[in-house]
Amino acid sequence: MKENLHPKYFTTFATCACGAKYEIGSTKQDLRVDICSACHPLFTGKQKLLDTEGRVQKFTKKYANIKIKPKPVKKKKPLLKKKPALKK
Repeated sequence: MKENLHPKYFTTFATCACGAKYEIGSTKQDLRVDICSACHPLFTGKQKLLDTEGRVQKFTKKYANIKIKPKPVKKKKPLLKKKPALKK
């Protein structure tokens, strides 16, 4: 194995913006993160639900005055009758 190939591995602390600290192993020292499991909405259960009814009303209001044009009906060509085979 080659020496001095891998970076140094440290036991360090990751500090979240909410103030939580976690002891982790990393190649960098003193990590700072924006969000962690203590403050993430998925883990805390404080998720916000979107108002989907407002989106539907906005869509219907936007397309309320648009009328659907009927597709033109194509006339079908009459089927050709086969000629009777000639007898020899």
